[in-house]
Amino acid sequence: MSQKIVGMLSSYRGLSDRADWLWKQTPHPFGLWRNIQMLAKADKPDFLLLYQFDFFTSSKPQSLPWWKRWRTQKKKPTQPDFSSLMRGVSKERIIYLLREPPLEEVIAKNKANYQAASQYCGYVSGPDNFAPNPDYMPAIWYVDNSFRELNEMGSPEKTRSCSWITSGIDRTANHRKRLDFLKLLRENEIDFDLYGRGLPDWTNGCGSVDNKWSAMAPYYYNLAIENYADNEWYASEKLWDALLSWCLPLYYGGAAADKLLPPGSFLRLPSLDEKGMTYIKDVTATLDAWHEAKDAIAEARQIILHKLNLLAWLSDFVGKFS
Repeated sequence: MSQKIVGMLSSYRGLSDRADWLWKQTPHPFGLWRNIQMLAKADKPDFLLLYQFDFFTSSKPQSLPWWKRWRTQKKKPTQPDFSSLMRGVSKERIIYLLREPPLEEVIAKNKANYQAASQYCGYVSGPDNFAPNPDYMPAIWYVDNSFRELNEMGSPEKTRSCSWITSGIDRTANHRKRLDFLKLLRENEIDFDLYGRGLPDWTNGCGSVDNKWSAMAPYYYNLAIENYADNEWYASEKLWDALLSWCLPLYYGGAAADKLLPPGSFLRLPSLDEKGMTYIKDVTATLDAWHEAKDAIAEARQIILHKLNLLAWLSDFVGKFS
């Protein structure tokens, strides 16, 4: 049986011209996974994925990030007819997946997008209870190693204790809370290496990295701190990247991780305050926790690669139509 072609449409900058989107998440060339082939730019796909697509236009330049565009919308933003963008795919074969967390600042935008998506898409989902089909966001990751390498390799050589990859973004209350915690860790001289874009000078960051593997694989532990931790649906690449790099995540996030991953594959960071700081200091003082978790990490990696993988989710969705 020939593979069904899955196209993609997104409002994320940098994805609109990506011919190879998701190809690294399969061991086969050209985006093949079981019964599907992921060809984001396909003119006439069998199925179409709207991946974090923003239905609303703005008078502001489209080069602005979505959150600035949304803030500048009028109370009743213009929603044009998007039928021409759906590439002739029938409604029941169009999927809308929202992957950003339901932060207070964007809940209204998310709800509006769900409503608009329901006009064009047979399946509309997101990691919150406002979605027509609340569900976990299938996994994508930003470790750029090949699927075969990630699937077959054992743990790489570990030479340092702990890293954290984050950014200096401060546009929401949750972002600012995370930066406050970072400041607390620095003021108390907690030992970890910091990487990321746009970090303030006071953070003493090491700079950004092109491949997260470079800033995770040499470390035993990784601080995996979500932007949102208040529902049972949201979990992001912060967790997948750390585990695929054979780190033991010290994870601050919601209940989704407990349902998706095996016990012992990550540790719960209790809070973003002095209690959390003490927890990090105690765990990273030795390598005992990583060694105890190694088998669980190996199991979690296989779950991410083969079950939580967005390609696997798309394959299952397409399979319902055969």
